[in-house]
Amino acid sequence: MILGAILAGGASSRFGSDKAQAMLDDAPLLDHVAAALRPWVDAVVVCGRDWSGLDGVPDRPAAGLGPLGGLAGALHHAAIHGFAQVLTVPCDTPVLDPTMLAAVRAADPPALLRDCPVIGLWPAALAPLLDAHLRGADRSMRGWARATGATWLDLPAPANVNRAEDLARLRAAR
Repeated sequence: MILGAILAGGASSRFGSDKAQAMLDDAPLLDHVAAALRPWVDAVVVCGRDWSGLDGVPDRPAAGLGPLGGLAGALHHAAIHGFAQVLTVPCDTPVLDPTMLAAVRAADPPALLRDCPVIGLWPAALAPLLDAHLRGADRSMRGWARATGATWLDLPAPANVNRAEDLARLRAAR
């Protein structure tokens, strides 16, 4: 079984407000991500925050560790609840291509997108290894990927909403 984990614990400092709640069409970005992810996984959780309609998973071992804190929370949640793998996506990629999601899901984990490393497929069994990794200096997704020998997937990355102008461009393109 695969757990879908939306990484949403960031501070949105470049965006200027909570980008998970920013509206695209008539729904928040995070709701768009959840809807796109649901067909590819057995359950969906949101990491690093509470969100109506989704189970929340706290970052581990504490908030403020970036995407790896969310991934650590998701891996532990998955292991406890009988999921073999975790498919991660960030809350700020509201347009997820089904072909890309299918390719990530079909990859031999651990695997992640080269151009958007927060999108990846991770074995739940890596939870203790990630706990140890988080005690080190390199808390980047790329560093974690190197530590696990992950496969880098050369797939087109989705549009990422980091700044208000990114959302404006996405709205204009729809």
